[in-house]
Amino acid sequence: MTTPTILTVFRIALIPVFVLVFYLPVHWSGAASAVIFTLAAVTDWLDGFLARRMNQTSAFGAFLDPVADKLMVGVALVLLVEAHPSPWMSIPAAIIIGREIAVSALREWMAEIGESARVAVSMMGKVKTTCQMLAIIFLLYGEPLYDFPLDTVGFVLLYVAAALTLWSMTLYLRKAWPSLNRKTP
Repeated sequence: MTTPTILTVFRIALIPVFVLVFYLPVHWSGAASAVIFTLAAVTDWLDGFLARRMNQTSAFGAFLDPVADKLMVGVALVLLVEAHPSPWMSIPAAIIIGREIAVSALREWMAEIGESARVAVSMMGKVKTTCQMLAIIFLLYGEPLYDFPLDTVGFVLLYVAAALTLWSMTLYLRKAWPSLNRKTP
């Protein structure tokens, strides 16, 4: 068990704590949920940084890291949709979750045929992830911070993340298209 893998497992273990805190009937549950989600986002960055820096990459870590990310983001989006039940929250959440499933399936299939390098994580994916994480943190916090409308900015960032999600999925599909379009023997 490497340090990066321990951080990834920690992020997965945070999910039930995150859900429990989200549902606490106290006025600070939004702020506490935002802090927990921020901690998860920081450990996501940190485990990748440490894995590369300390040369502690592993097949298990490479598998588990994106699973942890998708679980935390998916759970957060479902909770936000429940807290704000409207098409305006449901549509970008569905786009983001649907894209994660589609791109994960695409990456798995490309790996099976030995062409995973075509759908490696891109800079666009990193920008999308940053917008998505900030949007979720701001929406979880759920209220203005002093006079700054965090919740409104979070809502706008969620739509930016959904647009970037569709764009990055299109880029991945374009890269994979020659393999997807190939006739099977």
